[in-house]
Amino acid sequence: MMREMRTMIHAKHRGSKASGLLGTAAAALLLSGCVSIGAKPPQRLLTLDAAHKVAAGASRVAGDGRTLIVADPEAPRMLDTVRVPVQLGATSIAYVTKVQWADTPRHLFRRLLAETISATTDRVVLDSGQFSGDGGQRLSGELVAFQIDEPSGSAIVTYDAVLTTPAGKALARQRFTASAPVGGKIEAATVGAPLNAAANKVASDVAAWAATVKD
Repeated sequence: MMREMRTMIHAKHRGSKASGLLGTAAAALLLSGCVSIGAKPPQRLLTLDAAHKVAAGASRVAGDGRTLIVADPEAPRMLDTVRVPVQLGATSIAYVTKVQWADTPRHLFRRLLAETISATTDRVVLDSGQFSGDGGQRLSGELVAFQIDEPSGSAIVTYDAVLTTPAGKALARQRFTASAPVGGKIEAATVGAPLNAAANKVASDVAAWAATVKD
């Protein structure tokens, strides 16, 4: 009788130990799911580099009405992403694999616009996120196109610009567009340079236009 009881206790102990091991394994699996770092990062990250830059140490004092707030442009959902779109046809879009923007194109383009206007005009450019006073004129608009066009094998950037007074009255509105050839197969290594070139051309044209618009 005592032998049978010892056998039962031993068996129960082994079962409890096995159950504990299974519980530990399950917890480990759950933990591994919690610490997953997500999708594999892209091979390339793209940004925009201004062709015209403000010289280090340069200073400028704004005259009356010569300050300008450059706002982030609006953008359609297709462009408001870090992926690089390719227009395959009138109603068909794909995205380039193994590459992403370091930020959404509309944020990158705003910084490019601000740098280009500061470097090529007498305007003192202000950031709407850091300045709450009367900043003179305001440049806003919509980034209509910022993509690769497969039929033409080129990068296309289109920006609808609007200049307004501090009170919100529209002073001028104009569409600017530029393109640059991809020059080869559309892939991660070939899309950044032409998009940067087209974006810089648009930024330069907008800067020249904004410099001439008076209140």
